[in-house]
Amino acid sequence: MHARRLLIGAVPLVLVVTACGGNDASTTTSDSGKKLDRVTLTLNWYPYGEHAPFYYGKQQKIFEKHGIDLDVRAGQGSQKTVQATAAGQTDFGWADTPALLAGVDQGVKVKSLGVFLQTTPASVQSFDAKGIAAPADLKGRTIAGTAGDALSKTFPIFLKKNGIGESDVKVQNTDPAGKIAAVISGKTDGLLGYASDQGPTMQDKARKPVSYLRFSEHGLNFYSNGLLAGQKILAAKPELARRMVQAVSEAWAAAKEPGPAVAAMEGASEQLPPKAVLSEQFATTLTLLHTEATEGKAPGVNTEADWQQTIDVFAEAGMVASPKDVADYWDAKTALKG
Repeated sequence: MHARRLLIGAVPLVLVVTACGGNDASTTTSDSGKKLDRVTLTLNWYPYGEHAPFYYGKQQKIFEKHGIDLDVRAGQGSQKTVQATAAGQTDFGWADTPALLAGVDQGVKVKSLGVFLQTTPASVQSFDAKGIAAPADLKGRTIAGTAGDALSKTFPIFLKKNGIGESDVKVQNTDPAGKIAAVISGKTDGLLGYASDQGPTMQDKARKPVSYLRFSEHGLNFYSNGLLAGQKILAAKPELARRMVQAVSEAWAAAKEPGPAVAAMEGASEQLPPKAVLSEQFATTLTLLHTEATEGKAPGVNTEADWQQTIDVFAEAGMVASPKDVADYWDAKTALKG
């Protein structure tokens, strides 16, 4: 399940066959007789706790209220979702901002309509018994990471901000799907992962409490997952894009409690994690929705300064070769207004 996190680089354009809507989305009729636009949304991976608001929004007819018949599709990693969205194989995508930045850097015609996870869930995850409670506790440790992904690229920046040399910590190159097993087996002291993802699964599998050393709590924050659209649909159907942004924001605002939100995911996927894991994943996700600049605002409201900070981080990490203006990545005209 955890092979979802992207490898960024000069990767051929491999499209995900996930949607048939594209820019020719058909229409359906609701039970009340309202005309709805059939819209496809491709996720960053198979459904897990973070995605609960989309299913809750469907269940509560929030998308229908905005004239949308939403079809949520599983993805195969943020990078592929970015590519498929740009190519019109899906109307909208849900993907990690680093994948969006790298895609635009390579000429992929896609833009963000708003990042919803504005505090990064990036973290070092370990069992409590390992005693990794502060950055200094990483010295002499072995941590599982995946070469080339956003976590491994930003980890050196995290270490530098906390006065730790890269040579003080060994990062063991591990396939994304094998990181949890490496920690459980004791081959590594922890892993680089997302607090809203791997940790709850690792805790459930091992029946041991997991600790999180979050990047955001130790001097390094950047944007994570958000809604995106290809420039073709933005040009042809800007009004649909605006309705989609509004519906997604309303769905996230309505999904305040993990219980009802997670219950709406029942049957979403054969690979759906256990309910306890989903609940913890979503509870953690709810802590990631804002930065200081957007606290108290609707989910999905972004600021240019937060975008610039994210671009700067990934330029420093070497994942964006030619940093562009914020407007090249974020469609502020379509996005929610603060």
